Amino acid sequence: MSVLIGETAPDFQAETTKGPISFHDWIGDSWAFFFSHPADFTPVCTTEMGRTAQLADRFAALDTKPIGLSTDTVEEHLKWIGDINDTQSTNVGFPIIADPDLRVAKLYGMIHPAESETAAVRTVFIIDPKKKVRLTMTYPMSVGRNFDEILRAITALQTSDGKRLSMPADWQPGKDAIIPPSISNADAKSLYPQGWNELRPYLRLTKTQ
Repeated sequence: MSVLIGETAPDFQAETTKGPISFHDWIGDSWAFFFSHPADFTPVCTTEMGRTAQLADRFAALDTKPIGLSTDTVEEHLKWIGDINDTQSTNVGFPIIADPDLRVAKLYGMIHPAESETAAVRTVFIIDPKKKVRLTMTYPMSVGRNFDEILRAITALQTSDGKRLSMPADWQPGKDAIIPPSISNADAKSLYPQGWNELRPYLRLTKTQ
């Protein structure tokens, strides 16, 4: 199954390192960073889990809850967390879903048979408080994720929602953003009293702060 942008994220029940969850209830009114990894006690995955834990305050500032998944068991996850904390100098405080029967991984299209029939590739789903999938990323097993980009993308989505703006290539927080063509100049005057720089009738840049 493929989970597409704009769709409601499939709900599920699962065991995690923090106890059983119902996914939609766990998300609550927050955003979610839901990510899979191939296997416990593997090197790239260890660095990714550690980096997620190290960035706990950054995710919290964006009202975003991280949650991991692999096709290992809760018992294996709990043993592995000790290694993550030790080697990455951190403290894993977010839940990791156990999915030994591949049920959730298949539900979210995390199993790519050309890579592995039993291990999940490195998939990312950014899910908003309405439980809508807003962004997806997929990395191969040999390449770790770019967490600067993940945080940037969440910030961009939240800024876009709050200010009715679109984000240009390489947008960073505080930089100018784009007034969408769907907003007329008349409406833009009230929405963006700070004004805008009109490079073309379809390309209007305005400040985000």
